[in-house]
Amino acid sequence: MFRRALCLLVLTAAAFAQSDGREPAPRFNAKSVTGETYNNATLKGKVVLLQFWTTWCPYCRGEQPLVDKLTQEFGPKGLVVLAIDVGESKKKVKQYLQTSPRACPIILNEDTNLPAMFATTQYPVYVVIDRDGNIGGVQRGAGGERMLRGLLGRSGIRSEDRLRSAEETEE
Repeated sequence: MFRRALCLLVLTAAAFAQSDGREPAPRFNAKSVTGETYNNATLKGKVVLLQFWTTWCPYCRGEQPLVDKLTQEFGPKGLVVLAIDVGESKKKVKQYLQTSPRACPIILNEDTNLPAMFATTQYPVYVVIDRDGNIGGVQRGAGGERMLRGLLGRSGIRSEDRLRSAEETEE
């Protein structure tokens, strides 16, 4: 009995050691308001941050400058940010963008299957897809800069300054 329990424990531990528990991102298609198309194949090898938002959400508006800052900071390191507006007309979104432009591609609900896949009912929702096409993390609700950087960090996107600072602390 003891041997069987020990064997089962070892097999279970080995199974968890081989996998980090991440599940593959669902297959998706998206088209930006300016006509670019995105899907799993076109984004392969990139870290993707999906931001589900609406123009009427005060938390989305509050985090917009941060998301745009991360887009510019980490774009050269392979980050692609897609801001998916959920449930609003193209006209409404374009009016909003005239006074509040974004640094990342804007996707409309009607031009993607992503909101249904992630059951977005509150905003903002952030989803990170790692370079291997797996879900790296999900954040429902606003969380600020530290949360977003942590979410990106779990998928391989890190600030050089923060890395150096962490390495110096460990020494």
